[in-house]
Amino acid sequence: MGRSKRSVRYAGAVIAVLLFTACGAPVQSASPNDDGPLTLRLGYFPNLTHAPALAGLGKRFFARALGSSVTLETHTFNAGPDAVTAILSDSIDATFIGPNPTTNAFAQSHGQAIRVIAGATSGGALLVVKPSITSVAQLKGKKIADPQLGGTQDVALRWFLKNNGFRSDTAGGGDVSVQPQDNSQTLLGFRQGQIDGAWVPEPWASRLIVEGGGRVLVDERDLWRQGNFVTTNLAVRTDFLRAHPKRVKALLEGLYQAVAYLRSNPNDAQMAANDAVAQLTGKKLAAAVVAAAWPHMTFTLDPLAPTLKASAAHAHAVGLLGNVDLHGLYDLALLNQVLAEHGQPRVQGL
Repeated sequence: MGRSKRSVRYAGAVIAVLLFTACGAPVQSASPNDDGPLTLRLGYFPNLTHAPALAGLGKRFFARALGSSVTLETHTFNAGPDAVTAILSDSIDATFIGPNPTTNAFAQSHGQAIRVIAGATSGGALLVVKPSITSVAQLKGKKIADPQLGGTQDVALRWFLKNNGFRSDTAGGGDVSVQPQDNSQTLLGFRQGQIDGAWVPEPWASRLIVEGGGRVLVDERDLWRQGNFVTTNLAVRTDFLRAHPKRVKALLEGLYQAVAYLRSNPNDAQMAANDAVAQLTGKKLAAAVVAAAWPHMTFTLDPLAPTLKASAAHAHAVGLLGNVDLHGLYDLALLNQVLAEHGQPRVQGL
């Protein structure tokens, strides 16, 4: 178990494949029963905001919960839109992913292809800028990066700019030039003075501070009621969920164990997450980066559904999402079974 297959980008999903998935046709990973050998293809990002996935894999919570008959095949992505392409083209079965790409996948498949089955992380996204930028007004004329057009931080940045009277567009024009790019390129560009700041998830925000000499202008938690908003949830292909509910519930049990571990063992969890990042990227993060990033995040199985709905409204307001009916996006029945078995309260969708 634990066979790993890394994937950074997938080609755009063709319409025929998208319709095939949306219509709920059988897929190769489907099984005539839910007890035979199975490969579960799981996506996630090498970010600390995906620590529940990092811990679930690195500490083998997923592997133990799924059992020896399930082979866990992993795929990694830089940002949500790549994961959306993968799940809609039947390249993966489930993925940890942010709210806006989740909504995009649901909308593109006319509400058919995916279901959110759990939360994972709240918080952990910040706008970090040059030390000379001390007010929001000073963002005018500046170049600000984020991980990918249409991704969770991209929408958050554009919504924040719009609310503060700044114009931006998808071509990098307007009052503030928004420049979606790979996170590693953002760090390099910030250190070289090619960009003035970035709205990024952890650990990249803390890397910009510790390694790039930046300062926090906006902690996104301050923009949400009680500081809670979904950064990462767990989504699964609808047909996989229907074909393999027993395995999906086992995956959720592993996620429950991973989140419990992260919350009860923060020091060990930071080291474990850093080890996992090193395995994926070839280099450990500085301990100071992980320590700075950790308090910015809360790990929770609650998908914080109202905040996803709000994020979808933000994406619509900045022109990155059409009108979408989110009814049916959440299927939390199996998660609530797991929570009940551990004496924990139920969580709600929309």
